[in-house]
Amino acid sequence: MTLPGYQTYSPPAPPRRSGLARASLVLGIVGLPGLALCLLGLIPALVGLVLGTVALVRGHSERRPAVAGIICCSVAVVLGALALFWLLSKAATCGDTSRYPNDAARQGCVEHEFPFVRETSGASTGF
Repeated sequence: MTLPGYQTYSPPAPPRRSGLARASLVLGIVGLPGLALCLLGLIPALVGLVLGTVALVRGHSERRPAVAGIICCSVAVVLGALALFWLLSKAATCGDTSRYPNDAARQGCVEHEFPFVRETSGASTGF
């Protein structure tokens, strides 16, 4: 009971937790440049996409970091999927036996399509 003219003290509301949303944003930002490392950025981007979606569905976190994380992760996943599709289509072309009937022709296609692939010294000697 309070006296007239006085108000009771009510503590401020606890801050909204946004750990999942911020983790999603960080993973999306890490995933974008991580695509340059053999498409390894797809893994954190997929995890970040799930975390951002969970953060939005739960509604306990701030909305902006969750949406930004989902957007960054989605861009990384789409770019990674396109790059993976492009690389696999080029590899499938080189693996076509009707177009490249022997190993030497397929090896020439791989060297032409993927100039960044180099044979290591251990692979050429059989060790």
